[in-house]
Amino acid sequence: MSRLELPTPSKAQLVVEGLYKDLERRIEASPPGLCPVDISRAFLELCHAQTCGKCVPCRIGLSQLKHLITDVLNGEATMETLDLMERTARSIMETADCAIGYEAARMVYKGLIGYREDYEEHIRNGRCTCTYNQPVPCVALCPAHVDIPGYIALVREERYADAIRLIRKDNPFPTTCGFICEHPCEARCRRNMVDDAVNIRGLKRMAADFAGKVPPPKCAPSTGKTVAVIGGGPGGLSAAYYLQLMGHQVTVYEMLPELGGMLRYGIPNYRLPKDRLGEDIQAILDTGVQVKHGLRIGTDVTVQELRASYDAVLITIGASTDKKLGIEGEDAEGVMSAVRFLRDVGKGINPDLAGQEVAIVGGGNVSMDAVRSAVRLGAKKVSILYRRRTADMTALPAEIEGAIAEGVEIRTLRAPSRIETDENGHIRGIYVTPQMISEVKGGRASVKASGLPDEFVPCTTLIVAIGQNIETEHFEKAGLPVERGKIMAEKFGGFSNLPGVFAGGDCATGPATVIRAIAAAKVVAANIDEYLGFHHEITCDVEIPEPNLDDRVPCGRVELPEREACERIHDFDGVENCMTCQEAKQEANRCLRCDHFGFGIFKGGREKVW
Repeated sequence: MSRLELPTPSKAQLVVEGLYKDLERRIEASPPGLCPVDISRAFLELCHAQTCGKCVPCRIGLSQLKHLITDVLNGEATMETLDLMERTARSIMETADCAIGYEAARMVYKGLIGYREDYEEHIRNGRCTCTYNQPVPCVALCPAHVDIPGYIALVREERYADAIRLIRKDNPFPTTCGFICEHPCEARCRRNMVDDAVNIRGLKRMAADFAGKVPPPKCAPSTGKTVAVIGGGPGGLSAAYYLQLMGHQVTVYEMLPELGGMLRYGIPNYRLPKDRLGEDIQAILDTGVQVKHGLRIGTDVTVQELRASYDAVLITIGASTDKKLGIEGEDAEGVMSAVRFLRDVGKGINPDLAGQEVAIVGGGNVSMDAVRSAVRLGAKKVSILYRRRTADMTALPAEIEGAIAEGVEIRTLRAPSRIETDENGHIRGIYVTPQMISEVKGGRASVKASGLPDEFVPCTTLIVAIGQNIETEHFEKAGLPVERGKIMAEKFGGFSNLPGVFAGGDCATGPATVIRAIAAAKVVAANIDEYLGFHHEITCDVEIPEPNLDDRVPCGRVELPEREACERIHDFDGVENCMTCQEAKQEANRCLRCDHFGFGIFKGGREKVW
C-alpha cells in the first residue's frame, strides 16, 4: 500500500514567495522621478517570465518588445523604433491568447502614448529627463513640499521648536496637520522596502505637542501694499501668513464668527481639538494679519469694492455648500446635508439624536465625520449607505476602521432611490437600489443596478455627504469666469479682465484636502507678491542635523494610540493620543534620510527658499 504525503512548499518555492514579497515592497516604495522607460522594461521582463510561451505573440513578441526598449535605453534606437514598438504592442494585444500577454503589451503601448517624450529624450540625448531631478519621495508627494526628512531629524534630536519652525516654512498649520493630514507623503516612503513607512504625521503631531508656543518668524519690512483675502479657511489663512511675512498688510474677510473654515466648522472636535487649531491660527495672527468677521461677500461688501480699496484681492472661499441627491422626498424634514450638520456641531448646536436611527449617504471623510458625530450624539443606530464597495470609499482606511469600531453599520452597493415620509412630512426611511460591480472605468470599478427589488432602510434622520459645492453667484456677477461650479482662474491664479484679483484653493480646483489648500495658497501668495512688484523669498534658518550612520535594522512602525471605542463614543474629546519621547526617537531613527542618501544626492542640496 503506497503512502501519500501532504504537499508542502519546497525550499525554492518559499524563497521565491519571499522574493515576491520583497518585490511588492520595492514597487510600493518606488519614488517619483524614476525613469518610466526603464520601469517599463523591468515590468515587461517580469510579465514575460510569467507567460506559458505556447503562443507566438507572448513567446516571441514580448521578447522583441524587450529588445526594442533595451535599444532605446542603450541609445541605439531611432524615432522609427518607437513606431515599430507601437505596432508590435498593438499586434500582441490583438493576437495574444491570454491576459498576461495582452496586459504586458498594453502596458508598453500605454507608456508609448503617455510618456513618449521620455522615450524621445533617450533617443535624442541618451538619457531620460528624470535623471535631472530625482526627488525625495516624501517631499515630492507632499503637496506643500515640506522638508520632511529635516523635521524628522530635528525630532530625533528633541529639537521640537526647530521642527515646527521648519514645517512652517512651507505649512503654517503644523499642529492641525499633525492631527488630520491625509499624509500622502507616506505612500512611497522608501522605508517600505525594509519594513513599513515612517509615521510622518505622528512625528509632526509629536513635535507640535512638545514644542510649546513657537512664535512666527519676523516679517520683512513693510512694502506699503495691502491685500484682501476673502475667506478665513486653511487656504486663506495660509496665503495671509506668507503675504504678511513678505511685508504686505493683509486683511482677512470671514463671514463666520471664528476663523478656520472647514477646519473649525467641518471637522469634529474628536479629530481636531479646536484649542489646538487655535494655536496655529494665533501664530498666523501674531504676524500682524488683520481680520474682519461677519461680512458676506456679495451682501455686505463686493469684490469690486475690495479691489478699489486694496492693491490685490485673493478669493479663497473654499467649498462650503452641499450637493443634492436629486431624488424624490429630498426636501423632507429630517434630511440635512453633512456640511450643515457638521457646521452646527462645530458651533456647539448639537441636534438631539438620542434614540434615533440615522443614515448617512456617502463614503468620504466627511461621511465618516458625520457618522461618528451621530454616534456621539446618542443615535440608537447609525448606518452608512454607499453605492460602491468599502474598498472604493475615498475615506481614509483608519477613519473607516474607527467608525466600524464605534458601532457604525456600513451597507455597501446600495444606491439611494427615494425618500419616504410620514403624514407630517418627516422622513421615515429611504429606499435603496441594490447595485452590482460592473466594468472598470478609469481604474475604478463602476456599478449598475443588480435587478433586485429596492430595499427600505428606516431612519428618522438622513445626512447627505456626497460632496460639496462652491458659492459662486456673486463672483459670476462680478465678471469672474465660473464653470462647473468652480471659479476658473487663469494662469498663476489671476484674471485678465480683473487685474489684481486672484483665486486659489478649493473654490478654483474643487474640493480637496487641507494640505492641498495650503499648497495652493503658498503658490498664489508668491504670485501675488510678483504681481505687486516684489520677489520675496521665505527662508528658514534652522540647521538640519547631519544623518547618523547607524544601521537601519528592521523595526516596527509606532502608531498613535487611541482611546477605547467604548469610552470615546460618549464625548467629543480627542480620539488619538501622542507618542512618547522614546517612541518618537525610535520612529524618527527609522527615517532613511533620502535627502542625503540614495535619490536625495541628485537634488543638489535641500531647498531653503521658495
